[in-house]
Amino acid sequence: DALVGFQRCAARVWADRAAGELRAAGEPAGAGSGPAGDPLAMLTPQQQRIARCVAEGATNREVALRLSLSPRTVDHHLRNVFAALAIRSRTELARLVNP
Repeated sequence: DALVGFQRCAARVWADRAAGELRAAGEPAGAGSGPAGDPLAMLTPQQQRIARCVAEGATNREVALRLSLSPRTVDHHLRNVFAALAIRSRTELARLVNP
């Protein structure tokens, strides 16, 4: 999967382009990238926890309180989640986590 390869190599421009092509073809970018079709499988455990909370509708502050983190730490992890999954919004994340 080209998208996953670009993401693992930190080739952001190419990953963005591959994600755009997937979206243009009607495929959710990042979906099915992990084992057994789990789109969050490529994330760290902390990123997975944060992604699931955000997908449920929690704000960064709410996630920070729930996981005993600072809001800036949540923001940092969330940016990395968006980059790893080639998505741009919380809405896209929610659709990916809860298809």
